[in-house]
Amino acid sequence: MNRPLSTSGSQLQLKNRMSLGQSVRQSLTMAYRGLLKIKRTPEQLFDVTFQPIIFTLMFTYIFGGAISGSVKGYLPIIIPGILVQTVITTSIVTGVQLREDMDKGVFDRFRSLPIARIAPLAGALLADTVRYTIATVLTLAMGYILGYRPDGGFDHVVIAAILVIVCSWAMSWIFAFFGVIARTASSVQGISMLILFPLTFVSNSFVPVKTMPDWLQWFVHVNPISHLVTAVRQLANHGTIGSDFAISLIGAAIIVAIFAPLTVRAYMRRT
Repeated sequence: MNRPLSTSGSQLQLKNRMSLGQSVRQSLTMAYRGLLKIKRTPEQLFDVTFQPIIFTLMFTYIFGGAISGSVKGYLPIIIPGILVQTVITTSIVTGVQLREDMDKGVFDRFRSLPIARIAPLAGALLADTVRYTIATVLTLAMGYILGYRPDGGFDHVVIAAILVIVCSWAMSWIFAFFGVIARTASSVQGISMLILFPLTFVSNSFVPVKTMPDWLQWFVHVNPISHLVTAVRQLANHGTIGSDFAISLIGAAIIVAIFAPLTVRAYMRRT
């Protein structure tokens, strides 16, 4: 009876002595595990493959003529907006899958292994950046098929794509926190959508702000999604980096600074 307790104690001591390099390598291994899950169940990618295509087609042809007079004139407005809305929404999956894994006891099994306790959480967050990248590439590809030709050039489009992925990764810490503290995966999704719907739709993503009532414009102007969309439009359409670019990066850093410690602390208590 004493032998298992001794083994468990030695494993705990080993975890406490894990170096930063070992923790990083183990986190990358867990990220690879997340990619293998996607390979074995490709339906997990339905949201990042079909949503960009459907949303781009739907919003472009429904609102294009009414807002800009033509589909071609609307593309410089809608493609950056759809890009931000699609990729940010994809970050919800991080919290949902985290809750599902915890409910299935996956993290309990990880706890018995001689690895850093933070590795499964960090690995899950890293693996989801692949999802953001797929959604980003597909949205821009759909825009190109429809006739979108960003004047900012390829290099500025790449910078805009990286900015969206970085900000989405930062947002995923919020939903990871919900995934750790919530009771069910469905509640994580419900809470997350309740937050994201006002942020993504009450913004400058789809329509000009000046067309909105005055009482609503103030929220759009302070909405962080609006700043991110504006930064992406400036980069892709004009090849410029303005204050909205800095605001978006600062906002992402603040989110990580607040929610990363909260998520890790809650995760350590639960696991």
